[in-house]
Amino acid sequence: MKFKDRAMSSMQNFARAMFMPVLILPIVGLLIAVANLFTNASLIQDVPFLNNPVTIGFGTILSGCMQPILSNLGLIFAVGVSIGLAKEKKSDAAFISVLTYVVFLNAMNKYMNLRGLLAPADALRGTGQSIILGVQVLEMGAFLGIILGLVVAAVHNRFINTEFKGAFQIYGSARFVFIVMIPVTILLAVVCTHVWPPIQSVISKFGTIIGESGNLGYFLFGASERLLIPVGLHNVLNPMILYTSLGGSAMIDGVLVEGARNITLAELASPNVATLSTAAIFECRGVTKIFGLTGAALAMYQAARPENKQRVKSILVPVVLTSCIAGITEPIEFSFLFVAPVLYVVHAILSGAGLVLANLLGARTIAYNGIIDFILYNVPAGINKTHWLAFLLAGVIMFVVYYVVFYFLITKLNLHTLGREDEGGEMKLYSKKEYKEKQAKEKQAHANAAAPSGKIDAATIVAALGGKDNLLEVDNCFTRLRLKVKDNTKIDQATLKNQTGASGVMIKGQIVQVIYGLKINVVRRAVDEELSK
Repeated sequence: MKFKDRAMSSMQNFARAMFMPVLILPIVGLLIAVANLFTNASLIQDVPFLNNPVTIGFGTILSGCMQPILSNLGLIFAVGVSIGLAKEKKSDAAFISVLTYVVFLNAMNKYMNLRGLLAPADALRGTGQSIILGVQVLEMGAFLGIILGLVVAAVHNRFINTEFKGAFQIYGSARFVFIVMIPVTILLAVVCTHVWPPIQSVISKFGTIIGESGNLGYFLFGASERLLIPVGLHNVLNPMILYTSLGGSAMIDGVLVEGARNITLAELASPNVATLSTAAIFECRGVTKIFGLTGAALAMYQAARPENKQRVKSILVPVVLTSCIAGITEPIEFSFLFVAPVLYVVHAILSGAGLVLANLLGARTIAYNGIIDFILYNVPAGINKTHWLAFLLAGVIMFVVYYVVFYFLITKLNLHTLGREDEGGEMKLYSKKEYKEKQAKEKQAHANAAAPSGKIDAATIVAALGGKDNLLEVDNCFTRLRLKVKDNTKIDQATLKNQTGASGVMIKGQIVQVIYGLKINVVRRAVDEELSK
């Protein structure tokens, strides 16, 4: 494998590993939003039935249970990354990562104490130190978890099958991995004590640059995130901005909070914050997911051939709803990425422009995961705190812009988007036999694409991937089946898309990604069952 392919494979594996903690955190955020519904003082005054100890107590308990997850992201990422990158015995890797995390914290604390580097415990503000799990250490946030997750996974994959004979046999396997990790972790703690402060300074400055760059920074982030989606690396960029100091730092109610989403959630929950800060702009990507892509879908529908519009509508309506309601954009994006790449580049540019527009209009609205986020976070908080009316205005503008730009490019450049495909012989006169065969294939393809969750044709999926022997690794993220294969020339993209309901296939060396959207978990289970036969 070429160096470039190996590097891309490693980055995609890392992105896949980041998926687990990234998937959990939005759920935590939503639960905090639900808790805020029951504890929001102004809302309680306006809705009398919420003004009782039962609902207020429930909201207080729920918020109190969820907030510690956001304040312990290092541990969350350490476990998630180690599980994602472990090739086997993933539960052992997760357990070892927890032990390693505890060892690291205490090793760093003891070393800093010996060197006289610990700041006074009652004056940690601005020192770059904090209390984590009751231990005072350097504030490394999610970066610590990512680093430890990577190290644990590497050591785990190397030594998990190590066995000894005789009296030492009890020290093999996972126990040996932990034994190796002890000196490695202590050394890492010592190194980080000296290396991390300069890195922390650089990260802080980079985050400051993004913040001070204002609209340019928002544009670059919005555009680059979309451009990374085809190769699955957006799961690397997003957590860095949302949960680490790269996305900014702020003191909220006397607590240092790092990461754009963490800042936004903390400000949302704080009674002392009247209006969310610019950190919330990163959450305004919903302006593209809810409005922009809907305009793009309408343009593709209007530009389709008249005889194909009904079929195009049946395809676009569910993917638009998926994007609007849940913020999952891959299904609709992959409907034009491969057939008209220029539209995807334009889409990336417009995504960045959408963040800029939201900022210019003063929106501070949380809508990254679509309408669900919008309703749960912003409506209870009130118009003044999140300025969601400005968000809606930005959305209407982006809907119009997307529609006009997409329709113009599709028709002007004769792009083969849905309903405009050059199918080679589309207009020919079919014999009765040919016509029936064509109808049968289209019916089967449509049935597979819209099949209920219990009727996934896993055998066809596995066969189209080159068979069992061609599959080295099988995993999935929120919308994609992620695979490592022996020979990518055996991948039958046409069958995957036409007969199994895949909306896109990405192949890069040995790494293959098949896009199935929200039914991916059902597809993954079906594939696992097929492979176990």
